[in-house]
Amino acid sequence: MLIINGQIVIWGHDGRIIKNGALLVDNDRIADIGDTSDFLDRYQGQEVIDARGHLVMPGNICAHTHFYGAFARGLSIPGSPPVDFPEILQRLWWQLDQILTEEDVRFSALVCLVDAIKHGTTTLIDHHASASNVEGSLDIVAQAVQQSGLRSVLCYEVSDRHGEHYTKAGINENLRFLKAIGGGDSHDRLRGMFGLHASMSLSDATLEACAMAVPSDIGFHIHVAEHNADQENSLDRSGLSVVERLHKFGILGPDTIAAHCVYLSPAEIDIMAETETWVTHQPRSNMNNGVGVAEVDQMLNKGVQVGLGNDGFSNNMWSEWKTAYLLHKVAHKDPRMASGNTIVDMGVNNNSELASRLFNTAPVGVLEVGAYADIIIVDYESTTPLTYGNLPWHIIFGFESGMVNTTICAGKVLMRDRQLLFLDEIEITERSRDLAGAAWKRFYNTE
Repeated sequence: MLIINGQIVIWGHDGRIIKNGALLVDNDRIADIGDTSDFLDRYQGQEVIDARGHLVMPGNICAHTHFYGAFARGLSIPGSPPVDFPEILQRLWWQLDQILTEEDVRFSALVCLVDAIKHGTTTLIDHHASASNVEGSLDIVAQAVQQSGLRSVLCYEVSDRHGEHYTKAGINENLRFLKAIGGGDSHDRLRGMFGLHASMSLSDATLEACAMAVPSDIGFHIHVAEHNADQENSLDRSGLSVVERLHKFGILGPDTIAAHCVYLSPAEIDIMAETETWVTHQPRSNMNNGVGVAEVDQMLNKGVQVGLGNDGFSNNMWSEWKTAYLLHKVAHKDPRMASGNTIVDMGVNNNSELASRLFNTAPVGVLEVGAYADIIIVDYESTTPLTYGNLPWHIIFGFESGMVNTTICAGKVLMRDRQLLFLDEIEITERSRDLAGAAWKRFYNTE
């Protein structure tokens, strides 16, 4: 397949935009990058996608999300509004995850995957929970991912919050799924991690059991200090901060994702840098839950690898870019915070390095020869001059939902001219609406 007549965005230290550029895709990889006129002569007889002068970019990556939360959109919590994040967990999320059926799990994932394709997000790192349907739940999500054609990393969040049986079920589901996808070409778009909820819902015994059970080449995916309650619980329980406690049990490291990290001390930030643990920033979620603002600039300056996720919000990752860009300026009353280049470091460079490490067979989230062919075409008509140097600000101030014209993952065209080719959006939306309505009735009966 040839993609021609594009403005090809090559991110990175030698970043540039190739005008009138072309890409050759061979199976699931990028095979060549160059000039359109040269490629039309050199590679004849290929299927051709004409980018018509628009931006050709690597597919976006979401470094932390929750497919299972899709049915919460529009769901009101009975009674007075929750006063803080722990109450939101108790009254919303820990109620919702208990009433999801297997079909709810499937369609929660499918509606998120439809949304991802439409917004050009081709890789998603998910963190799943469905307390009444633990065993086999990751297979259900994986089947939805395979059906969509997207790329995903899955795990089940282990927690002690529903008792010992639930804890063991979560551990077993992670191990079962990791073994199931342990090898074979059929799983090139799937990877697994070992999910943990958060320090505050995990005993020492559970942390030790998980650390001993996890395969040596697999990392953890865990919420860290999203709210100060996590820190208070850790100090009361162990006399250690959250990061110190997790480090003691061997949870941190270069294959582990620590989501949020809103309440970290300078010493904890140093530990995150020393252990090369990945941090993901979810500004829309942090604002919505009123938990505070992570010290992203400080973490990056100390060498922490910080990426961007969405925590289950829409898969328009450029909305996450915009929110991060604005939030840190107002929070610090300093317009120098979270510059456009900082946002690119998180949303492109660090997300790409994280995904490439997890998939470990080819680069992910970059346009370069040998990388996975995860590509989007964006219909952005700039009203001012556009260069590589000012592209971050065009994205932050100019890109809107619906500008993605074509989405390709692993060399397969999933959406062309805004038409989904393999998922039936209308059918999925209608079925989701019916299932969510039934789930809401169960939710209100358990509240």
